[in-house]
Amino acid sequence: MERESVLSQIGRRVRARRTSMGWTLKEIAERSGISPRFLCDLEAGKGNISVARLADVAEALDVPIVSLVSTDEEEKRVVALVGLRGAGKSTVGKALAKHLGVRFIELDALIESDTNLVLGELFSLHGEAYYKRRAYDLLVKVLMQNEPMVVATGGSIVTDPETWQLLKRRTHTVWLKASPENHWKRVLGQGDTRPMANRTSAMAELRSILSLRSPLYAEATQMIDTNSVRVTEAVRMIAEALTDRKNGHREAQARAKRERDSAKPQAAKRERDSAKPQAMSAASTKRHKETQKSK
Repeated sequence: MERESVLSQIGRRVRARRTSMGWTLKEIAERSGISPRFLCDLEAGKGNISVARLADVAEALDVPIVSLVSTDEEEKRVVALVGLRGAGKSTVGKALAKHLGVRFIELDALIESDTNLVLGELFSLHGEAYYKRRAYDLLVKVLMQNEPMVVATGGSIVTDPETWQLLKRRTHTVWLKASPENHWKRVLGQGDTRPMANRTSAMAELRSILSLRSPLYAEATQMIDTNSVRVTEAVRMIAEALTDRKNGHREAQARAKRERDSAKPQAAKRERDSAKPQAMSAASTKRHKETQKSK
């Protein structure tokens, strides 16, 4: 990874962690012993920070230093399931987490616990913009834990560009796709009658929402059609994709190392070749001086 890209990545993560915790630059400066001006440069991707000072920043942010410096590919140990309500995110997510031996988290449940409000009350009292801010902040906290897990997201998460970009950059995203009819049937099967309460056009609205969001869902790393795939098969497909991605990342690292190693002898040869004319010139000058002396 290029130096500028690394600094930009570190700065982005430092700022995301700080803002998600509601801390000011001054507070982090006091905790880390680093000036607010340098921290500002660091968050802007301009601060050429040493490992020791970065460790101080990580401690001030209460995160492991590896969460600030590991590459995006290395960090994609979190699987994020996206899709409308009724797609099967909870069912597939729990089964996948059990298969992988990792934690399962429902982002909406985290939001309810964090705000001490059920989603219906949260939307009524604070509105959608507040919900999206809390979703982003809590997602940052989850990712900063730097551990593998499976996360089921809210259906509207793809409509917030900043949160959706964060998910795509830092997790293995999976769209659990289903037809409007199956979404409807599964939600009602869970005993949830809210979709049809006092809304004669609920199915038409569902079709419209799915149509609008499908292009965004399609940006996910992987898509699984749950209309025709059982839970066990969906788990197998995701697990295989994770293994393939990990192997591909390792192969890319090995290939890059081979290229670097093969470049070293060539660089040394170029250095030797460039030194030859200088040596020949020096020898020629020496012979000329000796000839002049003999005369």
